[in-house]
Amino acid sequence: MSSYVAIRSTGMYVPETEVPNDVLRARFAKTAPEYIDKMEATTGIKTRWYAPDDWATSDLAVRAARQALSRGGVAAEDVDMIIVGTDSPDYMTPATSVVVQQKLGATKAGAGTFDVGCACASFPTALAAANGLMMTNPWMKNVLVIGAYMMHKLADPEDQGIFFYGDGAGAALLVRSEGDKPSLLSSAYRADGSYSKHWGIYSGGTAEPATVESIAAGRTTVRMVEKYPAEINDIGWPAVVNRLAEINGFAVPDLDLVIFTQVRKRTIDKAMVNLGLPNEKAHTIMGKWGYTGSACIPMALHDAVVNGRVKTGDLVVLVGSGVGHNQAGIAIRITDDLVRKSV
Repeated sequence: MSSYVAIRSTGMYVPETEVPNDVLRARFAKTAPEYIDKMEATTGIKTRWYAPDDWATSDLAVRAARQALSRGGVAAEDVDMIIVGTDSPDYMTPATSVVVQQKLGATKAGAGTFDVGCACASFPTALAAANGLMMTNPWMKNVLVIGAYMMHKLADPEDQGIFFYGDGAGAALLVRSEGDKPSLLSSAYRADGSYSKHWGIYSGGTAEPATVESIAAGRTTVRMVEKYPAEINDIGWPAVVNRLAEINGFAVPDLDLVIFTQVRKRTIDKAMVNLGLPNEKAHTIMGKWGYTGSACIPMALHDAVVNGRVKTGDLVVLVGSGVGHNQAGIAIRITDDLVRKSV
């Protein structure tokens, strides 16, 4: 019997301060009276949740990680690696994962950390990286993969784009598993850097260090400069799923659940049509928690597990689409251990 890597447990954290769409309707009543109604209709986002003003992204990540560890029956001191996926880090440097390690108390000698910074594609990318690390490093027994997001603190509250940003974090505990078949399967990717100037924070790095002028111009806050063509996700998401099916040897109709980036319900609906899959096979959470960026896929996975949307043996794909532009997907088999740890 071979040794594989499996997701033993998941965790999630949503902060306590709710900011429903009506709050934003009042804020933009004079400047963009129809914007919130339009966005609600196309995205399915009805509310979002904010962390306290003195919190950082690492505070969200730690809480999701603690739940995953508790459900998995593993102590923080036994974690060998922490991987944090986020594009709203605590600092430019050091890595947010190092801060999470300290706050979590993951003090095992020889344990490591690193960040993955490809926006909504971060969690599938980090899962694949963790799988590869564990398969080539037998000493790694317990690895935490976390997606966390606090982009609203990096946005101008008077910019309409604030509609999208909710705070949250999701985590998965990866362990070694003895079995006939792997739980984490192969991954697939797409990227196109020609879209790197469309949406981002463009001052504060080495290309444009922050200055008084760039701060005044709003270039240290997140902005959509130019809209992405709809086909990036309408076509790109199904392309990633089809590639996953090809390299992992399954048929798309065999999928039991699909989790896409939770930013726009209509885009998910269109991708499912393009895949020839019924909408009920797509799990969504943006209606109750908003768009949580780097955290949305692990949050949706956790929500699907604890609410019985998946059962032992189910085949699930996770597909993230991040600014830049990059996309990443990974296929997973739901283990009996994961289902039992969700209770």
